[in-house]
Amino acid sequence: DLEKEQLKTLKKMVKYFENGLPLKKVARITEILNLCAEKMNEQETFTEPLCELIKLFGLPFQKQKSSDEANYSDEVSQSIAQLGYLMRVPSSQVKIQICKSIVSFYDMELPGKLFSGYQPASANYKIKMAEEGGLAETLVLSLALVENQLTEKLWLLKALQHLSTSEINCRKMVKAQAASRLCLYLSGADPSGQLVFRSSDILWNLLENASKEVVNQLRSLECVHALKEAFVDLLMHGFWHCDHQLRNDLLVISTLLAENSAVPMIESGFAKLLIVLATFTEVKLPNPLVKGFKFTYSYEDLEMKKLLFNVIRVLSKDPSAAQTVSFFFVWTLQLLSENHVMPALLYYVKQNQKPGFPDWSAAQYEELQLHAIAVLASVAPVLVDKYLSCQANTLLLVFLEWCIGQDPYFGHGNSFHGTSGRGNKLAQMRYSLRVLRSVVALYDDAVNINLCDQGAISQLLGILKYAANNSKEKESTVLLEVQADILFILSVLCENDVHRKELFSCEGIDILIPFFKMDPRKLYSGLGHNCLLLSALDCLWSCVIGCYIAEDCFIEKQGIFLLLDLLALDEKNLCNIILGTLVEFSDNPKTTLHMSVWRGKRNRTAANLLIQLWRQEELDLGVRRNQYGMIVDIKRPIATSFQKQQRVIPVPASCPSFAIMEISESIRAKVYSLFCKLGFENLPGLSAKDLVTLAIIQRYIDFKIGEVWSEIRAELKEEFRPVTSDERALKIISEMSENTGKMVVALQTEVLESQHHREIQKEKKTYIKIQATHTQRERINKSWENFLTRTSNYEALKKAKMLQETSIEASRHKAKIENGPDHSTDFQKLHTTV
Repeated sequence: DLEKEQLKTLKKMVKYFENGLPLKKVARITEILNLCAEKMNEQETFTEPLCELIKLFGLPFQKQKSSDEANYSDEVSQSIAQLGYLMRVPSSQVKIQICKSIVSFYDMELPGKLFSGYQPASANYKIKMAEEGGLAETLVLSLALVENQLTEKLWLLKALQHLSTSEINCRKMVKAQAASRLCLYLSGADPSGQLVFRSSDILWNLLENASKEVVNQLRSLECVHALKEAFVDLLMHGFWHCDHQLRNDLLVISTLLAENSAVPMIESGFAKLLIVLATFTEVKLPNPLVKGFKFTYSYEDLEMKKLLFNVIRVLSKDPSAAQTVSFFFVWTLQLLSENHVMPALLYYVKQNQKPGFPDWSAAQYEELQLHAIAVLASVAPVLVDKYLSCQANTLLLVFLEWCIGQDPYFGHGNSFHGTSGRGNKLAQMRYSLRVLRSVVALYDDAVNINLCDQGAISQLLGILKYAANNSKEKESTVLLEVQADILFILSVLCENDVHRKELFSCEGIDILIPFFKMDPRKLYSGLGHNCLLLSALDCLWSCVIGCYIAEDCFIEKQGIFLLLDLLALDEKNLCNIILGTLVEFSDNPKTTLHMSVWRGKRNRTAANLLIQLWRQEELDLGVRRNQYGMIVDIKRPIATSFQKQQRVIPVPASCPSFAIMEISESIRAKVYSLFCKLGFENLPGLSAKDLVTLAIIQRYIDFKIGEVWSEIRAELKEEFRPVTSDERALKIISEMSENTGKMVVALQTEVLESQHHREIQKEKKTYIKIQATHTQRERINKSWENFLTRTSNYEALKKAKMLQETSIEASRHKAKIENGPDHSTDFQKLHTTV
């Protein structure tokens, strides 16, 4: 009778807690759960009460105080974790009820009645406790217990589906090898299709929250085979809308796996299947792998087509180091070549000839076209031979000609790749140029010669002019990117080829000049003007410098003035390349003349600008100078703070030392080179401080030689002791370097003293001028006082009159002229005092 009493008591308890368990009772209820589970092994009559008790965990917990949730968190998390351990109970009813209770965590309904003084716990309290207790990990391990029980397995997967929405749970599930277990379920038998759906959804959540670990678990051949079988089954036998969506989801998961070269996509034959599926409609060659499949031109099929193109892009990326080509990548390239990927992608490099039923609509075709051309930019560089054999350059140039044509075309601009392409052909132009950019960036002579032989330089200049004119009306990121890409392509094509530079100079310089007149405020707009300006400078370097005809044309159009104007902006990322360009131009004698004539704001000269850049560079590099800009460290006068911190490291002769690397990294060597052309004397617009800095610049090469010898001496001492004669020679060289430093310091001191003397002289002249001004003012004041005295004092007036007459008489000539006239100096009847 004891068991009957226990069952009766359990029913009463379930009835009592039918609206939810108080938090303080959860631990005791869990103990009873465990006792019931043990009883079930002997008496099946405890199955129903056990399920009813488990159902209570699906109801909201109730708390008496706000602090109860924190106070009982350990007990509650352990109790919820215990639900996972109860999955070992050999009862389908119990297992399903456990899963139902866990699912109810995520769809909680408020109880109709609460215990007096209690309130429901927060909505996500159980979810948080499940995370802390590791329930998800336990349920993953429980999958082995329901391997051959489809209904229980589906309920368990439903519970895991909810739990996998949490990043914490996902990490614990991955720890229990959830990804590999679930992937194998994809090929399991299930008429309802729920097994594949729930397994793929959990895999998707795991990939989102723990991508790297999940991919590592799916690296086995069995997992990839299971994924492939599930995909093929949905591809060939899926007719419903949901089947097509699920097929696309599996394709996304496959793409994520393909990004890892360790996943056996090729060995399993999955890669070949996807490539064939992506290309068979374009190349129109029968293939048994896709026999019986046809695109329905629905939205889901459009998405699958784009996803297949994306798989090709992923497969064409070599994951190995740049110096070596991996075996698997070579195998992948062979697959891409054999399955006609290049012709299939080039199929879209043309205008849509027949939009509408029963083919892709105009908007769908545009999406596929842009996506295919974008993928072509990744595939073309790795399949160059196939690219040339398919005459891709010709197709692209013809397509670009259509892009700037006047025939009506109204782009839809619906997709990601269609940005700024609504009502125009700008998106097609953008991605076609990206393809050309990707192949010319290989610096492959065959590709570049093929382009130039078809008049690409002239055509690209026409497109650049078209884009620049459109950009004046309305600027956009896409238009700026198009211009930057064209400038880069022209740079590569014209580099090291004088004939091509001459072709460029005919109309290219007129197009290039406006880029250097860009409003400086646009560099901070965020649209890409800074990238465009750098591309223009790169194009100037590659397409103009080295061709005297082009150089003279650029200089005559005030190009040097424009470069100096840009340099005066003091943009850190532009200074180095502009100075390098000016150094290259300085071999042309006209350049020096234009630099000498140039005047910036406040009548600033080129010499003053270069010296200012030098000072700023030394300040950034931490070179020691005093307040007047003089040398402080005579032994290492131009050493940077970084150089001084480095310890001596013996390096092979082929490796540059710190002193040599500094030349290429800083702008000082370029400034010195320009002054070698401008000269170091009789430069206008320089202050004494400028002359002090100029003295250092003039001796830059001597100081740099001294630095290199200092490094050589330090390296020798690290390895061994030099012989006496070598030691003496090194010492003399070191002394010469120090003497040069002392000489420059003496010259700087002389310049400053001379300046100080000139300032004193100037100050004296200014003082004398001030003194003369004060003296004149005193005389004026005294004259005014005398005037006032004469007007107010009659005796003073008479005295002044007498002095005046005496002065007049004294001024007369002593020898009188006979019979000469006698002129009176008085005005008769004068009654004024002035």
